[in-house]
Amino acid sequence: MTKEKLTTITNVEFGKMINAAAAILSTNAEKINKLNVFPVPDGDTGTNMSLSMASGAQYERDATDTTIGALAKATAKGLLMGARGNSGVILSQIFRGFANSMDGKATLSARDMADALMEGAQVAYKSVMKPTEGTILTVIREAAAAANKAAKQSDDVVVVMGQVAKAAQKALDSTPDLLPVLKEVGVVDSGGQGLVFVLDAFDQVLSGDFDENNIQAPDNAELDRMVEDLHAGAQADKNLDPADIKYGYCTEIMVKIGEGTTYDQPFDYQKFYDYLAQRGDSLLVINDDEIVKVHVHTEDPGAVLHWGTEFGSLIKVKVDNMRDQQQAVIDAQKKEEAAAAAQNQPKPVVPNTAVVAVAAGEGIEKMFRSLGVLTMITGGQTMNPSTADIVAAIEDTQAKQVIVLPNNSNIFLAAQQAMDLAEGVNVQVVQSKTIQQGLSAMLGYNPDNDLVENFDNMTEMMADVKSAQVTKAVRDTEVDGKKIQNGDWLGIIDGKIVTVGKKMLNVAQSALGLMLDDDSEIVTIIYGEGANAKEADSLAKFATQQDEAVETEIHNGKQPLYPLLLAVE
Repeated sequence: MTKEKLTTITNVEFGKMINAAAAILSTNAEKINKLNVFPVPDGDTGTNMSLSMASGAQYERDATDTTIGALAKATAKGLLMGARGNSGVILSQIFRGFANSMDGKATLSARDMADALMEGAQVAYKSVMKPTEGTILTVIREAAAAANKAAKQSDDVVVVMGQVAKAAQKALDSTPDLLPVLKEVGVVDSGGQGLVFVLDAFDQVLSGDFDENNIQAPDNAELDRMVEDLHAGAQADKNLDPADIKYGYCTEIMVKIGEGTTYDQPFDYQKFYDYLAQRGDSLLVINDDEIVKVHVHTEDPGAVLHWGTEFGSLIKVKVDNMRDQQQAVIDAQKKEEAAAAAQNQPKPVVPNTAVVAVAAGEGIEKMFRSLGVLTMITGGQTMNPSTADIVAAIEDTQAKQVIVLPNNSNIFLAAQQAMDLAEGVNVQVVQSKTIQQGLSAMLGYNPDNDLVENFDNMTEMMADVKSAQVTKAVRDTEVDGKKIQNGDWLGIIDGKIVTVGKKMLNVAQSALGLMLDDDSEIVTIIYGEGANAKEADSLAKFATQQDEAVETEIHNGKQPLYPLLLAVE
């Protein structure tokens, strides 16, 4: 049956498009995460794009002006403030272009939609200093070109958006040919895949193929109440060390039983429950004939999601890092206690230039504070802070000049946006790619110096440090000719996998050996979760065996995911 022609997108359709995109990204976040080029446990593109889009959708729903121009502006603002990681920031810039093009419009024609996509592509390209083809940028550019061509031939928005979705998928499929590292690993670009999901959602809404039940998942008051009780009990213990939390991810899914392309077996409550019970605690499973809703605390949210897809289609996914939440509770308590203690104390002197740094791990945060960092943002690998988080941290310093240390290249763009958004504050971003670079940069910091002098000195100080991380592979792959199996230990120097092995210490020694040279003076070893002081001591002895003159420092950073961080200066 031929579908009716649609020549106008109203605010109703636009709202559905935005919220459908958020729902589909949420459902497919883990799939996007697994497209990470490196097989390390920080593939977070899907999570970042999902959280960014969710913020945009929330702003759209909260907007009081319901013209399309106003809704597009609200969506773009929500994406901007909620943007996480480089992929989330680029997505926010695409929607910034959308909003610019839609400004003042009450409805959209096919031509308007094509123009919005083209401006979205232009703004996204301009937001990146060195645009790389084979990424999300390629996908939006090709999608916009297809929209422009289709709008010249048809005024039907369904036809135009159908061509957009096809072109986006074709562009995504071509990303391995444009970016050799994607071809070597055998994946498409993760950010591009996220954008394809967004444009597919737009297409499905306009063509009438999107299941609106997926936008607002059915509620289950009983389970929600039990989950709230569980979490209220957990948060009541403000003395609980986040590191003592055995299962760190609060995972909730809702499955529509017997549907979806991955549906593999009929629903059996006991079988379904028993599998999940082996993978976590605080398990709650409630179901009826159509829906099963799950809450579980686990270390492997991906396994929970995969198990759900064997029985049906996922219509809700929510994953929270409880270690971060517990740390936030502790931090809030400390802040309250500090505020109470400070009532009778003179106000602390605000430095001429303050520093904000991003890091995960209690020990690492203490190291940064000891070097003069005023405000810490808990985050880094797998938990990139949003633009709004960074803006809040900048303003929290109460300083007129602020340096931001991202300590992760995936936070650069969000930090750059925060620099432009912080009101009444002059901000510079020292582009530290690693924790080790950030710590070295702090050796060039002087709170009494002005912004420019601190920026120059800190940038210079981190230039001579070599950084390595040791972590476990999370999947089989091949990178730079190295065959990697799930569970192998990886030594990564300045972003490149240089050594692979079965034992953590052997891999760490191999990486350290490659970093040492005649100019090496200091070796810093930061051990975290999964490593111990004895192993760090052994690594320090290895360093001095290679070069008797080299000095070694050992710190307990308590960082997650990367048991060993190494620095050579």
